[in-house]
Amino acid sequence: MHTALQRLEVQRTFTGIVRGLLIAVYLSSAGFTSVFETELSNEVPVIKASLAGTRLVGRLSVGNKHGLLLPTSATDQETMHIRNSLPDEVILQRTEERLSALGNCIACNDHVALVHPDIDQETEEIIADVLGVEVFRQSVAGNVLVGSFCKFSSRGGIVHPHASVQEIDELSSLLQVPLVAGTINRGSDVLGAGLIVNDWSAFCGLDTTSTEIQVLENIFQLHNSDSSAAMRDIRASLLDSLV
Repeated sequence: MHTALQRLEVQRTFTGIVRGLLIAVYLSSAGFTSVFETELSNEVPVIKASLAGTRLVGRLSVGNKHGLLLPTSATDQETMHIRNSLPDEVILQRTEERLSALGNCIACNDHVALVHPDIDQETEEIIADVLGVEVFRQSVAGNVLVGSFCKFSSRGGIVHPHASVQEIDELSSLLQVPLVAGTINRGSDVLGAGLIVNDWSAFCGLDTTSTEIQVLENIFQLHNSDSSAAMRDIRASLLDSLV
């Protein structure tokens, strides 16, 4: 990795990143996808895809190193394309959840998932099984769209700026990672729309200020991140299966 955090004209609406892969939209400009390919393709798969015939791959999907969940609106062709691009050990499943914007309703890392309080019980069980996580029904600063209003990795996380100190402490204890309240894209509280992050890299919107970037680098421990160990682990566990 040349840099741990990249700033570009991007919204998570069009991308979804997990520890071992990144899904980027087919219909985006060459410049948009080339940033990800330049920074990530030597280390992890960068999959160009659409979901339900739309560009909203980040809004409609959610995943981690264990698995990837898609809505039933994803077509057979789209699902097969993604399946063929994934390592065999990464589970791919479509779920019949009525709250089909999975990326808005679920926030997760490799160990824990926060989900919309009204998500179906069957979906909760699927999340636990496919993503290999402990699942908690939660809101963030009164917002039920947890995937939109918080972002966390296995190193740290950022939550809605109106989250109270007590709520941040409780969430941090639940997730077992340090958390901070903050914004993205020059004051936006919709964190999921302007930030994608995994354990060793992050991409944020072009409007993100230097102060916001500093907060992100600190909380996600990117400024001192030595990604070589993570790279070796990812290569060993994921990329070898693609050969």
